[in-house]
Order: sequence, then C-alpha cells, then structure tokens
Amino acid sequence: MGVLEHIDPEVAAIIAREEGRQRWGLGMMASENHVSAAVLEALGSVLTNKYAEGYPGARYYGGCRHMDEVESLAIRRAKELFGAEHANVQPHSGADANMAAYFALMEPGDVALGMRLDQGGHLTHGHRVSVTSKVWRFFHYGVERETERIDYDQMRQLAKEHRPKVIVVGASSYPRIIDFAKAREIADEVGAYLMVDMAHIAGLVAAGLHPSPVPYAHVVTSTTHKTLRGPRSAFILCRQELAEKIDRAVFPGLQGGPHMHVVAAKAVCFWEAMQPSFRRYQERVVENARTLAEELAREGLRLVTGGTDNHMVLVDLTPKGITGKEAEKALDEVGIYCNKNAIPYDPRPPAVTSGIRLGTPGLTSRGMGPDEMRQIAHLIVQVLEHMGDEEVMDEVRQQVRELAGAFPLPGVSDRAS
Repeated sequence: MGVLEHIDPEVAAIIAREEGRQRWGLGMMASENHVSAAVLEALGSVLTNKYAEGYPGARYYGGCRHMDEVESLAIRRAKELFGAEHANVQPHSGADANMAAYFALMEPGDVALGMRLDQGGHLTHGHRVSVTSKVWRFFHYGVERETERIDYDQMRQLAKEHRPKVIVVGASSYPRIIDFAKAREIADEVGAYLMVDMAHIAGLVAAGLHPSPVPYAHVVTSTTHKTLRGPRSAFILCRQELAEKIDRAVFPGLQGGPHMHVVAAKAVCFWEAMQPSFRRYQERVVENARTLAEELAREGLRLVTGGTDNHMVLVDLTPKGITGKEAEKALDEVGIYCNKNAIPYDPRPPAVTSGIRLGTPGLTSRGMGPDEMRQIAHLIVQVLEHMGDEEVMDEVRQQVRELAGAFPLPGVSDRAS
C-alpha cells in the first residue's frame, strides 16, 4: 500500500482487509462494480486539493483553470455518450441528483408520482422515510400482481387523479425493460414533467442495450458507479430549456464545492463507456444475468417476473421458507455477497424481506462468463438448501475462494491479500 501503511497502519489494514474480501469473494450486488485503474488514479489525484465552487468560467475561487478544463471535458463526454442537450456532472450521489431535479421542477408541496419502493422503486422516489416525501406530496404506482411488471394503466390512472407536477420513472430492483415512451405519453396527458432515474441501467443505455430515456424525459438522473462502472457519484441530463434551473438547483441550491477528483474520474468513466469494448462488456453483463437466471430457475428457485432483461435477478425465497435476511447472511458467510430485497407485495418488513437481489456487473468486470454463472447459481442453491450444514458451507466457501482467485480484481495489483 506504500505510504499509508507507514503513516496510518490501522486504516491501511482495514483497506487491505476489504481488498481481500473483494478479491476472494464474489460481489453480486446489482448496485456495485469494480472500477478501472484509470478511474482509481483520477480519484487519488491532486484534484482533491482544489476548491472550485461554481461552474466552468464562473468560479468563486481563483486557480480553477484546470478545474474548468476537466469539468468541461466531463460535461462534453456525458452529453456525447447519452445524446443529451445539457449535463451537470457535479452531484455527489444519486440522491443528491434526484433532490436537485425535484427542486428544479417543483415547488415544495407540489404533487409527484413515483414507483413504490417495495415494488422496485427507490427511497428518493417519495418513500415515507425519505425527506422527499416531506417536501413534496408523493403518490405511488407499482407492478401488476400477476406479471410483476410495471402497471402503466395504474400510472395513468393515478396521474389523472392526482395531476402530478413530476412523474418519476426508474427503479432500484426491477429486472425488465422500462417503457419510457409510454411514461412520456402519460406525462403529456396530465401536463407533467417526466423525470427518469436511470442509475441502475446507465451502462446498458450507454451501450444501446436498453432504450434510452433521453429522447423522452425532460430530466434524467443517474449514478456513475453501477453498470456505468465509474466512481461513486452522479450526474444529471436535461433539455436545454431546463439547464439553468438544474444547474442552480445543484449549486448553490444543494451543494457547495464539487469534488473535482471525482469529476475527473467521471470524465474517465464516460470515455471508457465510449469505447467499443464497453458495449461488449455490457453484452456480457446481460448474457451473464440471463444465464444466472436460467440456471437458478432450473435449480428450482422462483424469479420475480420469471427472468431478466438487464443486469439483475430478483429471487423470491418464499417457496423455500427462507427470508431474504437469512439468505443474505448465509451467502455472506461463504463469500457470496448480495442483498436482501423486497419482492412485489412482500408481506415481510424491509429489514427482513422475502427475496434477494443478485447482479452481474462486478463479476463480469472480473472476466467471468456463462460457465461461471452456472457454477455460482449451483453454489447459491447449495447454500440456500443446506443452511446450517457446516460441511456444505465449508465446501462452498472453498469453491468460492478458488473461483474468485482465478479472476483478479480490475484496477488493483495482483498482490496477495
């Protein structure tokens, strides 16, 4: 680790242990990925030293000429990558990006329509525990009980009933294609803005493997650290007529100085996403997710919606008599990392849940393919069917370590951990 282990061995040791966890385990969080060495280098650069409140050409600090260069580059690349008229690359997180979009499009107390958290949406889409529900009046659509797919008829009905200022489309746990054209049609019927949170599918959109929301949405928000494979941060795309409102909502509305080392890392990830190899990578992400889904189903697990169109698989554990919390813990113990997740119409509370969410972006970044997905599916089922059997757990733990050891982590050296 170099200097850090001599200056602060305690922090260095924690980082080393985390690197070891990632290296010798299988990260299957749908919201996580492994960044490149170039992204890591930008994140650890001297740009972290510079304060740059404001925007390119209009800073509140001197000495920002190079900050202007890197932010302008990130903006230009984001616009080119997604075909957008305007981009703001300063939001620190997806939640910040969503808050900025709401403040740009609505006044406090206005009505908005979003997707239910327990059926695939996100906390910042107006869930009762989020500040978004305390500033604006949110109503929620969900999925059809039989198909477990977005109920656009319900979206239309609620939109006509409540006349929202903004309709939010996008999800944190929805494994199917989203119909942005249909959502825009509904928004137009009631005179609402359409806002799309594409955080999970941004990489698939960039690669042309999921329909783009940009032609349909007034505003698009996204993180950069999921399928887009960049730093933990966010950005906003919008129509030119909303550019000033969006920019003012981000700064000075919600944030102070941007994290310029992170902005630089975003510029890098946008460039990486423009390369032909990125489309091939995303094709493998989708292929791996479908293979994983097919194998899990073949081994007897029930999948929400019956499968997947994107990078994630939702497993309903109800037929197995297991909670999501129990499954997450058991899989964690053998080095398979996923998260407990609510399923549509879940009778269990969010801290327990009836399902788990699995993703393939990180494993695909390590070079794993369909053969490995089949093996991993089998290991997952072994754990779920033999919970508490230490002999089986030990055997799976060893297989996980051997599999993980054959695929080094992108962006870090191949030293032992």
